[in-house]
Amino acid sequence: MDNAQMSEELAAGKVLLFNKPLYWTSFDLVNKVKVILRQRLDLKKLKIGHAGTLDPLATGLMILCTGKETRNIEKYQIQPKEYIARIRLGSTTPSFDLETEVDARYPIDHLSEPDVIAVLDSFTGVQSQFPPHFSARLVNGTRAYKLARKGEQPNLMPKEITIHAISLLTCDLPDIEIRVLCSKGTYIRALARDIGTRLGSGAHLTGLIRTGIGNFLLKDALYVDEFERNLVFL
Repeated sequence: MDNAQMSEELAAGKVLLFNKPLYWTSFDLVNKVKVILRQRLDLKKLKIGHAGTLDPLATGLMILCTGKETRNIEKYQIQPKEYIARIRLGSTTPSFDLETEVDARYPIDHLSEPDVIAVLDSFTGVQSQFPPHFSARLVNGTRAYKLARKGEQPNLMPKEITIHAISLLTCDLPDIEIRVLCSKGTYIRALARDIGTRLGSGAHLTGLIRTGIGNFLLKDALYVDEFERNLVFL
């Protein structure tokens, strides 16, 4: 396939699956893919959007849409998301993950694996979740994380989410690893916070991988450098 044909396909609309690198923002990934395609195909412009943000400290599946397929981003965004999350019990951070330093520590001697399983089971179903202060939610036109980084307390309202399934993969206290299947808009960092609260131990997220979005799976995604070498999705 020559460059003209590739360009036509991209404009008509493609769905591209990527494994987002650690520390990259979702915008970093979109911008990098856009630059690769523009340079390789000598395009002046190309519309690309993503179907669901991942935090810089998370890795895993991101869906990118090109051209006319960007009109369908919402249908991908509303699909259930699957994550593998690593959580440390016994300590908290203001951001609920490793972006900020530990601000409090709690005993975990009272915890056992059955306790953890019982608490995880209690999260299944529809519920209200308060977003993290360190999030991209808008508060009077300002991103909440910008206010939080200045020491302010953003006034965030709870949002209804659904935890379709949650299970314990490993338990090596104070660290646990869980699998979560959840609805759009679920903050896994906030889930880690709430798990710690119910266990009476505090908790924060230490690692996060998105492994699925609907029927799209991480195992079918490519790393950016692999894509740059081969343009294999085309």
